[in-house]
Order: sequence, then C-alpha cells, then structure tokens
Amino acid sequence: MADIVIAVHDLVKKFGDFVAVDHVSFTVQRGEVVGYLGPNGSGKTTTMRMLLGLLQPTTGMARVLGFDATRETERVRPLAGYMSQKFALYEDLTVRENLVFYAGVYGLGPAAYRPRVKELMALIGLTGQEGVRAGQLAGGWRQRLALGIALVHQPQLLFLDEPTSGVDPEARRAFWDIIYTLAEQGTTVFVSTHYMDEAEHCGRLGIMNQGRLLAWDAPSVLKRTVVPGAAWDVLAPDGVPLIPLLEALERTPGVWQAGLLGDHLHAILAPDVSETGGLEAALAPYPGARLEPAEVTLDDVFTVLAKRHAEGA
Repeated sequence: MADIVIAVHDLVKKFGDFVAVDHVSFTVQRGEVVGYLGPNGSGKTTTMRMLLGLLQPTTGMARVLGFDATRETERVRPLAGYMSQKFALYEDLTVRENLVFYAGVYGLGPAAYRPRVKELMALIGLTGQEGVRAGQLAGGWRQRLALGIALVHQPQLLFLDEPTSGVDPEARRAFWDIIYTLAEQGTTVFVSTHYMDEAEHCGRLGIMNQGRLLAWDAPSVLKRTVVPGAAWDVLAPDGVPLIPLLEALERTPGVWQAGLLGDHLHAILAPDVSETGGLEAALAPYPGARLEPAEVTLDDVFTVLAKRHAEGA
C-alpha cells in the first residue's frame, strides 16, 4: 500500500438531486502520470476538489498520500500542488513576484525560496522574464507560471485541472514536456483533460461521462479491449458528399458505429465481422471512395463506452 498515493472507493457527490460524481473508485500509484478524460461537466473537477478536501463527498472514501482527504485535509495540502482551470495569478505582480508570494503562502523563507524560484524559472521556461508582469504574458506562458506556482513547495502529488485548455498546440506540447520531466523526478501527476491527444500521453487513463467512471486502464489496453471490432477509414475524393456516405455506412450490416473524423469517415465493425464486403458495397455508389485500415482511437473508446452507458450495459 506504500506506493498507492490516491485510493478512492465508492465516491459520490450530489448537489441537490444532481449526481455530479457517481460511485467512483480507483487507485493511483506513486510516480504515475494519470489522465482523467471526459467532456465538460462529467465530474472531473468535482472529483479533484474532493481529493483536495475543497468539497465534502456525499458518501464514499478517499485517501490521499496516506491521509483521509475529508478529515485530514490540512495534512494533505502541504504535500500536494493544485493548478485549477482558472488559476489566480496576480496580474500586477511580475513573474518572480508571483512565485515569491506563493512561496510565502506555503511557508518558505528566503533561504528556501530563492534557489527554488530560480530552479522553477528554468523548469517552466521563463528564465529571462522574471520582471514581466503576469498580466502581460500570453496564454501559454500564463499557464506555465501557474504550473510553477503549483510546484513552488515541491509537492509529492500534483493535480492539474485541464491545464492546457485554451492554449495553442505548441504550448500544449511544451506543457506536456514539463509534466514528463516532473514525473521523471518522482512527482505523481493527476491531470484532467478533454483532449484525446493529451490522454494518449498518460500511463493510465480514467474515462468519465455524466459522473460515472466508465473505464480505468492504459490507453493501449483500452483501445485493445473496449472497441469491439476492426477500424477502417473511408476516404472520398473532392466532390463526394460525406454526409450521405456516412448515412450509408450507418445503414450497413456489420458496421457497429461510423462517424466523421476530420476530412474523412471512420467506421468500427461489429466484433463478429472480419470481412469488408459490406463496407465496399456501401461505397459502390460513390466513385473514388476507398477503404484504408485504421488504428482504433481514444475517440472510438469514448464513443463505445458512452454508448454502452446510455444503453445501460
């Protein structure tokens, strides 16, 4: 049990008649990068806030770093860092002044925070911008500063709530480089996201929808075990309308699900279908349309799980 840093059992949070988190259970091992994937309103932030003791659960149990997250909140907080969706930067303070202020909040004196702030500036890539006011930083750089503040007290466990929401792809990639640097240094990272490509970076992944934890495993395992059959991409030349072709695929026997994926269509076959004859017949009225074998995606995994959940399976 010493390597388990988060243990959640049957956690429930209700707001009146609304069930925000519905009987969720999972564990997180020391040093993991764990993703918590789901659409807005699926219960991700509510779960995090209960783990940090910021919300009281309706029922259930959560232990964080060996402590009861409900009764021993003050023992958890010095050991955990939290970057919320809208982190409170002081815009009139400089980058360094923000870091120093929050270091003081965590009880660090000058002898401790001076080397720590210098180290963080290098880690988050803001060296040379110490004197820039936080309000003048672009979105991606503000997120880096917010991360630095969450790390200023060297937490063992880091909670990141959709940390890259609203930033450009390059900034998102740089942010994930930092996350993996932290993991290599021994920090456990619990990160929520609604980006499928980010979820691929996680060692294990929890998939949330409508308050329910639908799956919890490595992304590669989920893609192998959740999706029922083979995946195929359907590519059509310019001028061939995709929506009628999609409707044709959805009517095709043996196609478990089909949908748009960028500039082409993506189909999943039923588990007992190994031939593509039905797909080829559906494509016949559309000159130039062709099939290509495809990789199962996390979008497929989420869609399958959400469909099963809706059907009560």
